[in-house]
Amino acid sequence: MGIMHNLFFERVRKLRRNHAGQAQIEFILSVLFVLLLVVGIVEMIIMMYTYTVLADAAKEGVRYAIVHGCDYSTATCSGICSPACTDAAGTNVSDYARNYLRASLHDESAMTVSVSYPDASSLPTSRVRVTVSYPYQPIFGLGWTTVTVRAAAEGRIFY
Repeated sequence: MGIMHNLFFERVRKLRRNHAGQAQIEFILSVLFVLLLVVGIVEMIIMMYTYTVLADAAKEGVRYAIVHGCDYSTATCSGICSPACTDAAGTNVSDYARNYLRASLHDESAMTVSVSYPDASSLPTSRVRVTVSYPYQPIFGLGWTTVTVRAAAEGRIFY
């Protein structure tokens, strides 16, 4: 048992003195960590860009609705003027927001634009709300699933 015991401890001492390859392993682990960090930061920047594009499109849709509101060319006035809104569903507002989204680098067909009138009217002094959503697919993956990015804007119709 004494000879085996001495051989074992002699090998352990040799392994402790042998540092060949340690620097390469540390370098590889460090580079992998830094690379993962950089890729994660780039992914977050692209997701923030997506949110900014959606928020700007929602704001543009609200601006369009505020300025254009209802189409008064079809208004019927007999005593008290009661204009009829030709865009109660908000299709013109939605189309305008979609036109704004075409300039981005995203798939326009995957974007959902919804227009709602919280006051149940599209007449002046009523509110309009535009919500834009997009299923964001991560570029690098990293174990992320698809994330739905949403942005909304609200304003009052003036005209």
